[in-house]
Amino acid sequence: MSSSNPWCAYSGRNGIKRAIIPITALILTPFFLVLTFTDSAWWLVALLISISLVLLGIYDMLQPHWSITRNFPVAGRIRWIFLNLRPYFRAYMVEGDEEGRPYSIEARRLVYARSEGFSDMHPFGTEKDVQSEEYTWLTHSVKPEKNADTSCRTEVGTGRCKQPYSAALLNISAMSFGALSAAAVEALNKGASIGGFYHDTGEGGISPYHRKHGGDLVWELGTGYFGARNDDGSFNPDLFREACNDQVKMTEIKLSQGAKPGHGGVLPGAKVTQEIASTRKVTPGQNCVSPRAHSMFSTPIEMLEFAEQMRELSGGKPVGIKLCVGHIYEVMAIMKAMHETGKLVDFIVVDGAEGGTGAAPLELSNHVGMPLLEGLIIVRNALVGAGLKDKVKLAASGKVYSASGLAQCLAIGADWCNAARAFMFSVGCIQSQRCHTDTCPTGVTTQDPRRQRGLVVDVQSKRAAAFQAKTLEALGDIVAGAGLTDPRDLKPYHLVHRINGAESRPIDRIWHFLDTNSLIDAPEDTPYWHWWLAAQADSFQPAIKLEEGKYASIRRAINR
Repeated sequence: MSSSNPWCAYSGRNGIKRAIIPITALILTPFFLVLTFTDSAWWLVALLISISLVLLGIYDMLQPHWSITRNFPVAGRIRWIFLNLRPYFRAYMVEGDEEGRPYSIEARRLVYARSEGFSDMHPFGTEKDVQSEEYTWLTHSVKPEKNADTSCRTEVGTGRCKQPYSAALLNISAMSFGALSAAAVEALNKGASIGGFYHDTGEGGISPYHRKHGGDLVWELGTGYFGARNDDGSFNPDLFREACNDQVKMTEIKLSQGAKPGHGGVLPGAKVTQEIASTRKVTPGQNCVSPRAHSMFSTPIEMLEFAEQMRELSGGKPVGIKLCVGHIYEVMAIMKAMHETGKLVDFIVVDGAEGGTGAAPLELSNHVGMPLLEGLIIVRNALVGAGLKDKVKLAASGKVYSASGLAQCLAIGADWCNAARAFMFSVGCIQSQRCHTDTCPTGVTTQDPRRQRGLVVDVQSKRAAAFQAKTLEALGDIVAGAGLTDPRDLKPYHLVHRINGAESRPIDRIWHFLDTNSLIDAPEDTPYWHWWLAAQADSFQPAIKLEEGKYASIRRAINR
């Protein structure tokens, strides 16, 4: 009966209650129509509103797609309004300083204060729960140093590259033009130029905005080879060689990304403008999706050969790889390939699963990929155990925004750190989480020129540089407090993690840290021996069957 006559659903007292808004508007409409003939124009406005509510109510009653508005015409839409406003009410009025995700109010305030030149001092002691199992701290000395040198830099590719590079302790992590706006890219690169640190292009290629202010670039090549690709998506060495001018200091092969490992980059078609398409060498207006895997190599040795080709094409500049750690035997396979062939990458960037992205499936962001702490320890152990740590530099990327985060990564074994979202905050991002919709309110992640107008390059570039400088200054306080002068002298025993309410240990008493060449000399004496045996230089596949029981026992040994 209701399907043949939908109005029956709104008969009776309960039906009238559910449709009270359009029914009330229908009753008032004749009165507003009469009153429009008076001198007040406000009655015309009221008439237009009432007619709109009546028409919207009729549409909601008849449409088949949304149950809530079909049963509660007009009123059901209030739910959508509050769902859309919920993140903002929660962020600004409900959540505590430490509760926000992915970045808390406290974290964002710290970045804003340092980038804008305000005081980053905090009164009345810590607000963190120091008895929480998530709590970590850095040890200090009763004889601190007067100063620490945070201007120290890491030499990459020395002795192997014709054009080695000296990297700062904190740099801008990979974010593509397209994911970021032209104004944001320009501001970040100008900030890198002012502050003397590098700017990773992300896999979207080198745009004119990367080149405008001359900041040091690390060119990241993902599976799509954007900016150096043929029409079929394969690598074009001539385009690569042409783009590697003096501003490009290093190149980087992206194997995987923390927020969406094994998925490939995604740029929605709405954001693929003609300018972005020209930069990436793709078709405008269409979704720009990177393949899951590289077409230029399929084994560890082939990957190293591709890296050597890139080093030669770039004129002898350092080449590295970036990955979120997944299968541990694959990390070991890369080490075996370098050890057996003598062909090395110049650096490895470890991206944590907590890293950010403009667009990714929720399941991948939440449940796939290894967090930075574990991934950094594993790659550090692989390099040290294979006797390669002095030749291959190690960098960390994944939710690094503070000096304490920098210090923790350096203590584990990183030579420098990269940050993405923290630098986005420094140029105006407010964590509205609209990166994938092209409606970013601050102009950081949108291609809408009207929204980009809000981001003034000359102002925000100085803030990016100030954030980096202030963070390194704060790192100097931590390092000097530990009785050291060089941040790279931080060791695992300087980092303490609480296990439970009654016990805490230095990180090297929780995780096993390998000695130099231990994987070469006696892998059976390390917790990684099973993965080392499974690894092979000529394949990313395991050489032996990884039985579930042995795999679990190894995992327990590592976490002892």
